Amino acid sequence: MSKVKLNISRLSIRHKIAKCRQIVTAMTGNPNFPNPNPPLPTVTAALNGLDSSTNAAQAARQEAIVKTAQQNNQDDVVDQLMSQLAAHVESVAGGNETIILSAGMDTKAAPTQPSDIPDVPANLSATAGDRDGEIDLSWEAVSGAKSYVIEQSVDPVTDTSWGHVSVSTRSSQTISDLKSGTRYWFRVAAVNGIGNSGWSDPATKIAP
Repeated sequence: MSKVKLNISRLSIRHKIAKCRQIVTAMTGNPNFPNPNPPLPTVTAALNGLDSSTNAAQAARQEAIVKTAQQNNQDDVVDQLMSQLAAHVESVAGGNETIILSAGMDTKAAPTQPSDIPDVPANLSATAGDRDGEIDLSWEAVSGAKSYVIEQSVDPVTDTSWGHVSVSTRSSQTISDLKSGTRYWFRVAAVNGIGNSGWSDPATKIAP
C-alpha cells in the first residue's frame, strides 16, 4: 500500500513554497479530490503569508547587513582615534602609572599564563544564516580562551562522523557552503595555552 512522502520539512523555505504550490496546482480541479481538506484556498493563503514573511525577513537581513557595516566602519574610526590618543598619553607619561591613570586610561596588567585547560563552551546555538547554505553559530565566551575549534557532522551523528570545519577567535562563526535541506550538527571546544576543553553539547540545524 503506497503512502504519501511529503518530505517538506527538510527543504529550504523557498523550495518548500515552490513544492507546495506545485501540489496545490496539481490538486486544483483534480477529480480525485473534489473536496480537499484543508481547502486549497486556505493552503494558498498560508503559502502567500509565508512568502511575504520570507521576503520581509530577507529585506530586514539585508538592511541589517548595511547598518552593521556602517556601525563597524564607525567603530574602526573610534578605535583608530583612541589608539592614537593612547599612544600620546603613553609618550607623555613615560611609564608613570599615575599620569596614565589621570587620563582616565587603564594600565596593562602583567601577562599571566593559564594554569588549566579552559571550560567547555556553553549554550551553543545554530540558526539560519543570511544566505542559502549558511548557518550561524554562537556560544558563550569562555574566560581565558584564545580561540575556538568547531567541528560538524551530517545527520545521523556517529563517533567517527565529526570533522574539523573552522577556527574562530570570537564566540560566533558563520559556516558556509552547506547543502540546503541537509541537517548538520555542530560542536565547539575552547583553546588556550594549556590545551583544548572538552566538546560542547551539540547544536543542530537544517541548512537553508
